[in-house]
Amino acid sequence: METTRYVYWQDEDMWLGYLEEFPDYMTQGETLEELQENLKDIYEDLTGGKIPGARRVAELRIA
Repeated sequence: METTRYVYWQDEDMWLGYLEEFPDYMTQGETLEELQENLKDIYEDLTGGKIPGARRVAELRIA
């Protein structure tokens, strides 16, 4: 099973979040479960090449 990290929070009656690797692409849901499903859809689109020029976050080892 593959996993990925995401950041999420509740704003009034909506849950908002984004994938840690792709912070430019935020989504929302009325429930936490709906948010997680929307995040999975975005992940598939971003890693499947459906969104051209997607910017990512990475770590660079120095020294």
